[in-house]
Amino acid sequence: MTLQNRSHSRQNLLTGEWVLVSPHRTERPWQGQLETPDLAVEPAYDTSCYLCPGNQRANGNVNPAYQGPFVFDNDFSALSTANEIDVPESPLFKARRESGHCRVVCYSERHDLRLSTMGRTDISKAINTVTAEFSRLDKDDLIQYVQVFENRGQMMGCSNPHPHAQIWATEHLPDEPAKELRNQLAWWENSGSPLLSDYRAQELEDDRRIIRNNEHFVALVPFWATWPFETLILPHRNFSSFNDMSKGEVDGLADILKSTLSLYDKLFDVPAPYSMGFHPRPSDGTAHPEWVFHAHIYPPLLRSASVRKHLVGFEMLAMPQRDLSPEAAAEKLRSIK
Repeated sequence: MTLQNRSHSRQNLLTGEWVLVSPHRTERPWQGQLETPDLAVEPAYDTSCYLCPGNQRANGNVNPAYQGPFVFDNDFSALSTANEIDVPESPLFKARRESGHCRVVCYSERHDLRLSTMGRTDISKAINTVTAEFSRLDKDDLIQYVQVFENRGQMMGCSNPHPHAQIWATEHLPDEPAKELRNQLAWWENSGSPLLSDYRAQELEDDRRIIRNNEHFVALVPFWATWPFETLILPHRNFSSFNDMSKGEVDGLADILKSTLSLYDKLFDVPAPYSMGFHPRPSDGTAHPEWVFHAHIYPPLLRSASVRKHLVGFEMLAMPQRDLSPEAAAEKLRSIK
């Protein structure tokens, strides 16, 4: 029997964690919660939107009449730079200061767009804006990591549909990048080549989990995917951060983002919700030849726009589990025209 029809576990090489795969369970009837898809048609400009040009935000600041990308400090930042704390003395109550910056990047002045519906040229402009923000924060001696991410859709806790990303720059290396650093570094020390470079080569040779490919980037369902239609975006050339990209690679990233996110919209027949994040190397001032720049996309939908994947029970207490195999998920996405 192959991996496709027997329960088994797969290891996430980036984090070292395991996921239980149970392909035979795709035949079970679904009797769980049905979500109500968000089918609202947004206007190009919304007078009540805090992110639209010329509108007043919740803290009283007024947005300029911007066109294209617009960046500002988050009005309700999760981090601050004036942040001294009293550290508990007991070794059983560990705490540390966590200072940093939170920035908001509006991709466009258009309220009704999203990355899957924006033009590739406009997406490239948004990527260049994010790159400029990364470069500035990357030079800050206080900062150890610059996390760029986007939550899309109410299902993912997004409070505003205006197309935007967030940048949280932290004083310490967060847990997920720390796991990825540890495992990429171990592979580099053992093999002399980057983990994601070797993994990319194997995936391209195998071809079963590839969903989109262009001159500069490839999008695939990773062998160890936890979420049903999770994807990983990798560059064809090994580089470690936003500011290493050429113009062609920026345009290639814009193309792969648009084409991949469009697949979700078509698969579920809704403006698909997701969380997406980019993982550049740490901002610790040292070279990271072991690190390959990449992006993760995590859509929460399972069987349709009304059936959501939840991590509960065994998954919260033991390990993640999935029914639909990564190969089957990739085939569903790849077959969309």
